[in-house]
Amino acid sequence: MKTKLRFAALMVVTLIFISANMAMAQKAGGPWTVPAKYKSMKSTVKAGDPTINTVGKDLFAKHCKSCHGTKGMGDGPKSASLKTVVPSFADKKFKAQADGDIYYQSIVGRDEMPNFEKKILDEADRWALVNYIKGL
Repeated sequence: MKTKLRFAALMVVTLIFISANMAMAQKAGGPWTVPAKYKSMKSTVKAGDPTINTVGKDLFAKHCKSCHGTKGMGDGPKSASLKTVVPSFADKKFKAQADGDIYYQSIVGRDEMPNFEKKILDEADRWALVNYIKGL
């Protein structure tokens, strides 16, 4: 019985150690280089439109929530397994970005941030997602 308890305790300590090291191993992502073509883009949908909000919310749940978390805080279940820290959409620096910057980051992506150009084909849907993210 003592051996089983020691083994279980050792496993728990090992898992905590591994988890802590994984979290510490994450690095902040570097600055984004957004091409001029995207920097000047403006949303083509109305932010307050309930239909647009629903589309954005559904797309976020399908494609973004697993890493960015339900409220966009960067705390989704997959976030701990990534090499880079998932930023919070509530961050003032993020919120200060232009529409086109967020569009580029969200749709084109880079590194661990996937490209969604072939998954979200409709331009209005893409902007619905961007508007939803900006509202988090």
